[in-house]
Amino acid sequence: MALKAVSRVRPARWRLLSVKLMYRSCSDMASSADTGSSSEFDSAIRSLNSNLQPERLTRVIDSTSDSSLALRIFRWASHQRYNVRTVDTYSCMISKLTAAENRDDMDSLLGEMVRFRIPALEQALNELVQSLSSKNQFDEALLVIQHATSAKLKLSVSACNGVLRGLVKQGSGLRSFMLVYMEIVKSGLLPDVETLNWLIQALCESGRVDLALIQFDRMSKKRCSPNSHTFEILIMALCSHNRADEAVELFCKMLQLGCTPDSSFYAQVIPLFCKFSKVKEAIKLHQMMEDNGLQLDMHLYSALIRCLCENQLLDDAIMMLNKMIASGHAPMASAYADIVDCYCTSSKFRKALSFLEENDVTDSEPYNVLLRWLCIDGRLQDSVRYLEKLHNRGLVDCESWNIVITHFCNEGNIRRASELIGRMVVSSFTPDESTYSAIISCYCRLGLYIDALGMFRRVSVRNLSLNSESFSQLVEVLCHTERIQEAIEVFKYHSKRGCSLTNKSLHMLIQGSCLSGRIREAVQLRSLAVCTGTFCSFFTYDVIIQALLHLKKEKDVLVLFAQMVMEGYLLDGYAYTSLLRSFLTKETIFEAAILFNRMVNQALVPDQETFELLVNDMAFFSFLNMVAQSLLKVVNTSGTVSPRIYNIIIYGLIKEGFKNEACKFLDQMLEKGWVPDSRTHQVLVGNIGGEKAREVGQVYQTVDDDNVSNILLEGLD
Repeated sequence: MALKAVSRVRPARWRLLSVKLMYRSCSDMASSADTGSSSEFDSAIRSLNSNLQPERLTRVIDSTSDSSLALRIFRWASHQRYNVRTVDTYSCMISKLTAAENRDDMDSLLGEMVRFRIPALEQALNELVQSLSSKNQFDEALLVIQHATSAKLKLSVSACNGVLRGLVKQGSGLRSFMLVYMEIVKSGLLPDVETLNWLIQALCESGRVDLALIQFDRMSKKRCSPNSHTFEILIMALCSHNRADEAVELFCKMLQLGCTPDSSFYAQVIPLFCKFSKVKEAIKLHQMMEDNGLQLDMHLYSALIRCLCENQLLDDAIMMLNKMIASGHAPMASAYADIVDCYCTSSKFRKALSFLEENDVTDSEPYNVLLRWLCIDGRLQDSVRYLEKLHNRGLVDCESWNIVITHFCNEGNIRRASELIGRMVVSSFTPDESTYSAIISCYCRLGLYIDALGMFRRVSVRNLSLNSESFSQLVEVLCHTERIQEAIEVFKYHSKRGCSLTNKSLHMLIQGSCLSGRIREAVQLRSLAVCTGTFCSFFTYDVIIQALLHLKKEKDVLVLFAQMVMEGYLLDGYAYTSLLRSFLTKETIFEAAILFNRMVNQALVPDQETFELLVNDMAFFSFLNMVAQSLLKVVNTSGTVSPRIYNIIIYGLIKEGFKNEACKFLDQMLEKGWVPDSRTHQVLVGNIGGEKAREVGQVYQTVDDDNVSNILLEGLD
């Protein structure tokens, strides 16, 4: 809930409110007397007339279903002779209004409470703030705090902390938090360590870690000492911003100050120190936990074991595992896998297996780590022997078989891999996507595209998918062998399942489609690829663009470019230049002008050949005025513009009716010591009719009505 700014209470405001309330009260009473429209209201009034007591009024308000009706009853009772304005009646009425989210009337009643100085007011406001905070009604809680501040009443720091805590926990953002915090500061309330902790956490969660550290340094000036929660907040924030070294420094400062961590600190900070390989500090915290008689849970033990293994502290990791078992925690499979991984990095495969056997590990995950390392180490025959041994003991799963099969496939040993698949099936394990991906990948590397395609058919019959690598390899090998239709079939099958293709493979597929005359299909393939998260390089786009231009489908190029713009494609100099050359036709000259202006605004300049082609075509179609400013920037920065190009620009601009722009280029030309040619000289001293200007206006009108052009204008300008 975003806190809304509530204006500060002023005496003038309350005078206006008093008049307003009296008017409203009188209107309510007149309405009830004259019309008698509300039977519930009349019934409540009759009940209270006989015995108007604060306790009875509270019960009536509490039992009234409608908050507006309850307020009418309260107003009526407030204007009777007997004084029923007590803390309980006001609190009851305000609770009713907050439940109905009626902030205006709540604001009015709070103003009355403060103005009339209701007995036990401070206590009532404190309880109200606490109640509102517990219901996550922070706008209303802020309203109460503001009224208390305006009346110079002191709320308890614990009540205010409840609001701050709720805002942080709810993730309301720094602005909402600061509205409340600044109101607390204005009230003169001295913050305690919890107040400052919530301030520090709010700053950290908004990404302002350095400001949080400044507040930490200022805690002593506010007569507060940081506690375990303070350090926990800052260490977590520093680590989340990859500032683990600073987090360690802060931890050392914590120890120097003699601040004792609590259980939450251990639970949050130990995994972070492990993640960033701060082994010394993680072990120190573990030792402190033991010294304080605290037990690590399973997740903390697992984090420490992984950290020790990643830092090649195998003996310490095994010792930690034994402590974990002795404390009554059954290690997770991942803990055993980490230790096996540490053994295997030193090629201690037998010891790794012995370790698992000694600990009677039955989960397949650590054994799969062992199998994978045997394969990585090139010991494929040993991996088969281990696989058989583990299979006989019931310690393997489908992944175990796939690990060994995949490595045989990576070696190009398709015969041995096929044998293992046969044994896998006999052993009641069904080949899955990983199995087929490995086999197809091997077939592709061996150039056996017929076998790879046949295996793909089996995969599609079983409604399975290949992994991205195998999928891409199959598409590439089919493109190499000019089996484009089959490659398209493979791509469409996987794109429907959300599988992505590598940029290289997609380029080959689209290029093959274009070369085989499947231009429209190539455009569709590009759209499918974007939907699955595969984005084309401009070289791929260029293949489609050139194919479309070859078929003289300039408008289709324009549509493709509009799609690129809408998808947020960022153009470089090469892409701009290629597209410019593509758009320099009668049908797309307007878009070429837009694109050239955009290119120059991004400090990119086309090569000389493209620039001269652009000037010629813009002059021919009377579009020089659209690009005049960009042309001027280019000629100012480029020393390769020839007198011929200057003459074309000057002559064309004058004929289009833009003499002032033409004079700028003439000045440039004369500064270089060049003079206009005879044709340009004649048009400089002669008169030009308005026929061309009207023609240009017609060109603008026809092109600007095009929907695709509008898309480009929105996307580029």
